[in-house]
Amino acid sequence: MKRGFYTIMSAQFFSSLADNALFVTAVELLRTGGAPEWQSAALVPMFALFYVVLAPFVGAFADALPKGRVMFISNAIKVVGCLLMLFGHHPLLAYAVVGLGAAAYSPAKYGILTELLPASQLVKANGWIEGLTITSIILGVLLGGQLVGPAIAPLLMGLGLPGVDNAAEAAIGVLVLVYALAAIFNLRIPRTDAPLVALRQNLKKGVLSNTLALLPDFWNCNQRLWRDKLGQISLSTTTLFWGVSGNLRYIVLAWAAVALGYGTTQASALVGVVAIGTAVGAIVASMRMRLQHATRVIPMGIAMGLLVICMNFISNLWVAIPFLIVLGALGGYLVVPMNALLQHRGHSLMGAGRSIAVQNFNEQACILGLGALYSFATLMDVSAYGAITGFGLIVAVTMWLIRRWYLHNCRKHGGEVRRLLNLARHDHH
Repeated sequence: MKRGFYTIMSAQFFSSLADNALFVTAVELLRTGGAPEWQSAALVPMFALFYVVLAPFVGAFADALPKGRVMFISNAIKVVGCLLMLFGHHPLLAYAVVGLGAAAYSPAKYGILTELLPASQLVKANGWIEGLTITSIILGVLLGGQLVGPAIAPLLMGLGLPGVDNAAEAAIGVLVLVYALAAIFNLRIPRTDAPLVALRQNLKKGVLSNTLALLPDFWNCNQRLWRDKLGQISLSTTTLFWGVSGNLRYIVLAWAAVALGYGTTQASALVGVVAIGTAVGAIVASMRMRLQHATRVIPMGIAMGLLVICMNFISNLWVAIPFLIVLGALGGYLVVPMNALLQHRGHSLMGAGRSIAVQNFNEQACILGLGALYSFATLMDVSAYGAITGFGLIVAVTMWLIRRWYLHNCRKHGGEVRRLLNLARHDHH
């Protein structure tokens, strides 16, 4: 791997670490403030909101500036969101601003991989990035849980920071420093030889019509990926995976409260357990899977959905831990080759930044939709067990339909599917 790849990994690690610690901290801030439970559930769709709204623009923005600079600007926006939360604005509003920073960050983070590395290293690079991201999720939720827990919170409160009235606000002050550390790595990301696309001129002119002109371009890119016989399969799989995993963080917190009687600090450790399994699955997939064989992992998605339903029957911690590791490992093994295949098709069809933005739009729209559904179910007093059953059925049935779709493509468009898989094999070597 090139030297710049490790700088990207470091920047990604600290930014993701802070994102996940902030999620746990925001849940605690809402709970200690006496907010209804549906508001805590609504944190997930609020984070996804700007991913969906700004999807037509962030891909073009990522292609218009050096990727390291885009990542630096994005981290600065996340810091603004933290400060809003710290100084009394509603956590849902402030967390949406952090989501705005994350929305701008993602196309640059993944787009620079295709600029820096050959196609033959994309699965391996994705394995490392996903493995590291998941490690940062594990450590992030643990960090968030500990910062608001009884061991560390009193120490932070004792520092007498201005505007800090409780443990959650003290934790947010620490997370601002973690985002600042990520920003330092952002500034050291190397500039690649990839040409910048002309949005820069549009931004300098500041003309609204130029910005709106991105909408049909984005819609066209979206259609091209959905019409591609491999792109549509990989995009639908990753969309569903991230839609569910994005909400699974909160579902595990809610499940741990009712099944095991856990508070935020203890329950956050179980979110980390799922992520450990995902990291293992991601790393194994990066070593074993080849780009041209990515579609072989689809049945694992069906198994993953059925396993989610089995959570309802677990009330013992020592059964829960290995179960959650297996659940995470299936997801990690599923998403890495599919992600790499999607990047490969997207890069071939339209360029890295735009294809990642299309991917983010679909994935975050799924997170937004499922998160809104879960928040509404909570508002309507549906139990955590009922919500888990619903999520599991959605995953299993949808993955079964995706498998049928792929087999249909192989029967009806076998020549095109084989040609695209051969292209992936050629680029991989």
